[in-house]
Amino acid sequence: MHLLLLLLPLLGLIPSTAAQSRTTPPSSSCIRVSKTPSAHSAQFSTLSSAITSLSTTSTSPVCIFLYPGTYQEQVLIPAAVKSAISIYGSTTNSASYTSNSVTITQSKSQANTGASNDETGTVRVKANNVKIYNLNIVNSYGKGSQAVALSAYADSGYYGCSFQGYQDTVLANRGKQYYSRCEIVGVTDFIFGQESPAWFERCDIRVLSSSVGYITASGRSNSASPNFYVFNNCNIAAKSGQSVNNGAFYLGRPWREYARVVFQNTAMSGVVNGAGWRIWNAGDERTSNVYFGEYANSGPGAGGMRASFARRLGGPVAIETVLGGDYKGQGWFDGNYGM
Repeated sequence: MHLLLLLLPLLGLIPSTAAQSRTTPPSSSCIRVSKTPSAHSAQFSTLSSAITSLSTTSTSPVCIFLYPGTYQEQVLIPAAVKSAISIYGSTTNSASYTSNSVTITQSKSQANTGASNDETGTVRVKANNVKIYNLNIVNSYGKGSQAVALSAYADSGYYGCSFQGYQDTVLANRGKQYYSRCEIVGVTDFIFGQESPAWFERCDIRVLSSSVGYITASGRSNSASPNFYVFNNCNIAAKSGQSVNNGAFYLGRPWREYARVVFQNTAMSGVVNGAGWRIWNAGDERTSNVYFGEYANSGPGAGGMRASFARRLGGPVAIETVLGGDYKGQGWFDGNYGM
């Protein structure tokens, strides 16, 4: 019998990475959001209004679908919402952020509002079991102040999203968090937070033009804190169209004394400095108790004499170490995404 015939029964067991278009709601029960509601029989014209309409007593799952467009708004998903929420943006390739056609954007910063980091966030997730697919989430303030795109304070998952900012782009602050095939863009401490264990899988970390920059700023303040950022199978490079000198960026610096970050199996372009990691500030180093690790990274930025307070690991960090042994059964985790 031909070998292919023998293999055919097994092919259905192999995950497919083929692009899948999702330009209509994945379910007829989805709440629909459109810039032109009448054109799509949509109930709402903003994501915020759709979220506001949700019950705070029901635990039934909720699906929200956004049609293409740029939505100028700030979105809060409050902790009072008990339902598991799945938010989908229209896309012609759901397995990647590159074809997203929905953008949520605003420009609040600490400088122009006096707000806290969280309060500047374009999308603020406070409810558990939120999953967000294929949205571009942007804080357009730019250089000069903390200005958050995503502020995440809950167990939540992000799939094929693009998070764009300059300083403090993604605040992964509380709750277990999972990021799959996302893009995260920035310059200064643009993935940061204090309590969250967060896993970044196959994410593109993109840096903007700057003489110096820092990808992470872990705010883990004591040895008991669960804060742990692990980047697995990721890619670090300059954002397309940006001119970035070799060695301009560091993998991280310690916002607090027990900072904990690992990059593993990650491709690093020459934008990564040979030292890899940096002190917080001169005279305020905060490096005595940090855990900055690397394992099996590749590319020009993976070499060089690393900082004395960093370490080369003998093996990879397991996802269970970060998210717990039961992560696959949680409402915020989608194990089929990108398969």
